[in-house]
Amino acid sequence: MSDSPPGVADLLGVLAYAELTAFLRLAEDAARLAPSLTDRAALSDLAATEYGHFRLLRDRLTDLGIDPEEAMEPFVAPLDDWHRQTTPKDWLEALVKAYVGTGIALDFYREAARTVDAGIRALVDEVLADEGRSEFAVERVRAALEQDPKVAGRLALWARRMVGEALSQGQRVAAARPALAALLVGGEGEDLAEISRMFARLTEAHGKRMAAIGLTPGP
Repeated sequence: MSDSPPGVADLLGVLAYAELTAFLRLAEDAARLAPSLTDRAALSDLAATEYGHFRLLRDRLTDLGIDPEEAMEPFVAPLDDWHRQTTPKDWLEALVKAYVGTGIALDFYREAARTVDAGIRALVDEVLADEGRSEFAVERVRAALEQDPKVAGRLALWARRMVGEALSQGQRVAAARPALAALLVGGEGEDLAEISRMFARLTEAHGKRMAAIGLTPGP
C-alpha cells in the first residue's frame, strides 16, 4: 500500500494517462497529417518525449506502491472523450491542439502539483516541461498565418473549442475525484475564491499562448 497523501495517486495517474495518450495522438498526427518528412520526424520526436514522461510517471507510481493501471483507469473515459471531441482535421489544427489545447490541460495539472511535496512536484515539473512543443507549433502556425491570414479565424474558433472541452473535462474529473480537487483548491475543493484565482491563472496563461501563436493580439 502507498503512504502518499490523498490525491497524489490521482495526480500521477491522470498525468500518466495524459502523457500516454499524448504520445499516441502525436504519433498518429505525425503519420496522418504532417505535410513533410521533416515535420513528421519533428512531431515524432515530441511523441517520443511524451512516452518518456509516461514511463517516469509509471515508475514513480510503482515505487510508491500504487498500481499504474489502477491509478490511470478513472481518467481513461474523460481523456479519451476529450481527444475524440477534438480530433484535428488538418495539420494546422493538429499544431494548435498540441500547443493551445494540450497547454491548458497541462496548466491544470500544474495547478494540482502546487500543494504536493517537493519530490512529486519536481517530477511533475519534469514531465510538464515544454520540450520544444511551443517553438515547433508557434513557428509553423505563424508561418501559415503569414501565407494565408484568413485561416486565423478558423483556428481561433478551434482553439476556443478545445479550451472549453478541456475545462469541461477537467471539472468532470475534479468532481469525480475529490482528493484531486482538494489538491487543486485545498480543503474539500470548496474554496470559491481559490477556484476563481485558479481559473484566472489558467485564462491568463491561455491568453498569452494564443497571442504567442498569432491568434489574438498581444498585450
